[in-house]
Amino acid sequence: MAQGTHPPDRHVRVVVVRHGPAEERDPIRWPNDEKRPLTPKGKSQTRRAARGLVRVADPVHRIVSSAAERAVATAQMVRGALDDPPKLEMWPELAPGNLPNPIFDRLKRSVRGGQEIVLVGHEPTLAEFVGLALVGDGVSVVHLTKGGAACLEFPTGVKPGGGRLVWLLTRKQLVDESS
Repeated sequence: MAQGTHPPDRHVRVVVVRHGPAEERDPIRWPNDEKRPLTPKGKSQTRRAARGLVRVADPVHRIVSSAAERAVATAQMVRGALDDPPKLEMWPELAPGNLPNPIFDRLKRSVRGGQEIVLVGHEPTLAEFVGLALVGDGVSVVHLTKGGAACLEFPTGVKPGGGRLVWLLTRKQLVDESS
């Protein structure tokens, strides 16, 4: 095998997407914070960013989300921007406040080589996931803006410290200006 090439059966791309701008925390309006939605403006901004995201992250083979309403809405917008969208999957590992290690464990068990998977979730978990992917330690090495995304490549399989950062874009950078 030529230097710099990798077996296609182990190469995986993971795009992590932070949910779009959501309503402020308010235990009176949303006693269960997982029910807190995107703001009306956040929906519009996220829809535009999703169209831009699919320009740089297509084809997408799987879309996985936290079950929190704001993340599901974001994932559905990404899915809606795809020409041939996969079904939306829910992973409890992406719930707000979780650690990044269980996300890696789930990815290792369920993702196949050659796939591009989109994970939609929350801070600080996603930034810690990126840190674990890049340096092998669950520390935030990037800041994901609301509706922002990062693309990681795992050339030899999904493992902590085995990822490379391909791109990191804010929601504003993702926006498809032609829309």
